[in-house]
Order: sequence, then C-alpha cells, then structure tokens
Amino acid sequence: MTRRSRFFTLPTLWLAVVVRIAANPLSNVLQKLLVGRGAEPAGVIFGAHLLLAAPCALVLPWLPRPGAGFWPAIVVSAALAVAANTLITAAMHLSDLSVLGPINAYKAIVSLVPGVILLGEVPALGGLAGMGAIVAGSYLLVERDATAGRRGGWAALLRDRGVRLRAAALVLSAVEAVFLKRALAAASPATTFAWWALLGLVGATVLRAWGGRVAFDLRALVVRRNLFAALALTTGLMQYTTLVTLSGLQVGYALALFQTSAVLSVLLGRVIFRETGFRRRLAGSIVMAAGAALIVLARAAS
Repeated sequence: MTRRSRFFTLPTLWLAVVVRIAANPLSNVLQKLLVGRGAEPAGVIFGAHLLLAAPCALVLPWLPRPGAGFWPAIVVSAALAVAANTLITAAMHLSDLSVLGPINAYKAIVSLVPGVILLGEVPALGGLAGMGAIVAGSYLLVERDATAGRRGGWAALLRDRGVRLRAAALVLSAVEAVFLKRALAAASPATTFAWWALLGLVGATVLRAWGGRVAFDLRALVVRRNLFAALALTTGLMQYTTLVTLSGLQVGYALALFQTSAVLSVLLGRVIFRETGFRRRLAGSIVMAAGAALIVLARAAS
C-alpha cells in the first residue's frame, strides 16, 4: 500500500471496490434511460457534473491542498472523463447494456501500456493470466451473441456504431485512470474528486456552450431531475470509490477487478431493458469475474 493510501484499511478498499462495481452499471442504466427519453449524450454529462460540482465547491475550502504535479494530471483526467463519458452515453443509446458491459473488459488491457510507461507498474504473471480470463469471458459473450450469430460475430459487432463508440471511450477512460493515479500521488482522494467534478463541469459547459445547447440541457435537467439526481449520485460514488481503490491498487489490477460489474450489467440489461442472449452473456460475465478474482489472488501473493 502506498504512503498516500495508508489511511485506507483493507476493509475500506474492499467496500470501495464493491460500491464501484455496483455504481458503474447503475450509472449506465440511468444514462440509457435519459438518452432514451430525449436528453443528448453531452447534455447528460453536463447535468451530472453540474449536480456534482455544487457540493464539491462548498467543501473544497476545507479539503487538503494538492501538491506539486497535481494540476496537469487532474486537468487532463477531467478532459478525458468528459469525452469518454459522452461517448459511453451515446453508445448506451445505440447498443445493449449487456453487450457494452463486456466490451469494457478491454480497458484493463489498454491500461497496461500507459501504466508501465508512465507509472512503472509491471504486472505479475498471475495478473496477466487473470486479464486473459477477462478477455476470454468478454469474447465468449460477444462471439456467441444471438444477434451476431455464431460465425462472424466480431465483424458484426465492429459494424455496430455503439460498440465502436464504447471501444473509443474505454481507451480514453483507461488513460484517464493513469492520470488519476498521478493526481492521487499529490492529493487526497477527496481533493482529487472535488477538482475532477469542478473541472469536468468546466469542460462539459464549454462543450455545450459551443453548440448553444446549455439552455436545452437545463430544461432537460428540470424535467428529468430525479433521473439526473440519481445519475449524479451513482457517478459520484463510482468516481470516488475508483479514486480510493486506485490509491491502494495498481491501475491495471484495479480496472480488471472492476470488470466484475459485467455480471450486473447483464442482469440489469435483462431485467430493465429485456435484452436477449441472457444465458450466453451471463456465462461470459462469470468467466470475467473469475479472471478478476485471479488478479486479486495474484496481488495478495505478491
């Protein structure tokens, strides 16, 4: 455990992981519901950051000040987060939750390269084996998707615009996680979260003002205030628990562990949106969860 994370006990880290696993698919459900009811993807992110930034601005004066190297990392992280979450929201409108959840497993693999280059994090063989299991599980989910067919499944999925948007988003969010960890080296999770929310609002506002859609977004926020409030809550929980987890685990390992949320994504996709291919997708997500468990065991043994 790092010097910065000494305040977080092992039970705290595990609680953060559990909350993060639940918050991620719930946030995706709310994004899908909002765009399904007329909100624009960028407007959804603007509304969520607006509701998050208000309480953060109030508590920020009482939070510890960040150290050297914090500002470049948090600015880049917030910009990447706005872009990635906008793409994710757009993808949710176009494709099944139970397909996009497994696609997210590749974030752990994408995060390895910048993690090694920028942070010097070299995964153990057990961690690599766990990541391989996660990839295999996601492959099982999409390759045997009932809508894609048993042959040529990947080709059909790659033609899916929602899948392509989600793939682009996971690259951005994987790199974002690396910059988040660099910010955490100079600030507490609470300080990092507060500035992430505030700078994210700045980025989202600039994006919406560019298209002259701020007034439209504010009206949508009022009309769908309950859904937006729930989205802000789940997004806030997801991001803060991500920061707590990253303060005690390597980036690649933490992101891999989060992939157990794929199981919940499949369940929510079936229950809320009546998505098809349930058994195959559930089987694949269970393989992914087993891979995440292998990563945890490998880290505990190291």
